[in-house]
Amino acid sequence: MTKHLDRTELGLLIALPFLILVAFILPKWIVNYVHVSMGTGLVALGVMIQMRAGLVSFGQGLYFCVGGYAAGLMAKFLGVTDFFVLLASGIVAALILSSLLGFLLRRYREIFYAMLTLAVSMILFGLLSSTEELGSTDGFNLPTPSYLGWHPEGETSRLTLYTLTCCVAIGCAIVLNRFLKGPTGYVNEAIRENELRVEYLGTSARQAVHITYVLAATVSAIGGVLWALPLGHVDPEMTNWTTSGQFVFVSILSGTGNIVAPMIGTFILEIVRVYAVEISPNTWQMILGTMMLLTIIFLPKGLWSLFGGKKKSGKSAGADAPTAGE
Repeated sequence: MTKHLDRTELGLLIALPFLILVAFILPKWIVNYVHVSMGTGLVALGVMIQMRAGLVSFGQGLYFCVGGYAAGLMAKFLGVTDFFVLLASGIVAALILSSLLGFLLRRYREIFYAMLTLAVSMILFGLLSSTEELGSTDGFNLPTPSYLGWHPEGETSRLTLYTLTCCVAIGCAIVLNRFLKGPTGYVNEAIRENELRVEYLGTSARQAVHITYVLAATVSAIGGVLWALPLGHVDPEMTNWTTSGQFVFVSILSGTGNIVAPMIGTFILEIVRVYAVEISPNTWQMILGTMMLLTIIFLPKGLWSLFGGKKKSGKSAGADAPTAGE
């Protein structure tokens, strides 16, 4: 991995204080959407790093839900409210489950991988929906988190949780950026292009996919915890296929060109959905579908290509020429 911060990581660190400052400047409703979108944005990042390997997960809501429910169960049955313990519980639960499922999923590619991830996610949805002790389809509430014995209230509690969410989200984005620029990240790109050649070079494609799957699951679980705590509620819809489809939607909409893209794309989607529902309450899905269609037609590499497309195409013009006939 690179030893020095690249421009993306520097940009993320510079953006951190501005994100925190947003809570004191912008209206509360916008801050709430920024807060929530950082949690779901991490799940979209989990989808994105798998797409770099040519894998599309239609069941990433599984770990979004595992993270939220792990934190909720700690609070509901053990009375734990500490933010750091709840976050750690979500991480551990995702690590254990993804490490086991990874041995199965790393053997499959393309539509088989997508359908298997969806199937496992829907199994959890069915289990949670039929478990009355966990609120069945209604889910259950989470308490206001504490911080190493400190129990803030009111606006102080909201700002503290928002600040920590910003720090964790930016930290995860930097770690994932390092991962994509490290050995396994480059192996994933090679797997997407030609997995057979990767094996010929002596690198295990299955191991790289397994590592990527576990990392994506862990980040998604963190997103689930960060999403559930400000809302104070979890329910089985977190792992429903519609929720997982939303994360794929964001990844396609934003593009995979940069680690920042899915996080920005998530916020854009939240805002567009709010206004779409306000403009057309009964057909708001049509507005989102039209937006997706236009993006695929005019920006096949996602919205991020608006920022980096020209610069990248200028640098890679010479490299693209030899492959034009392939």
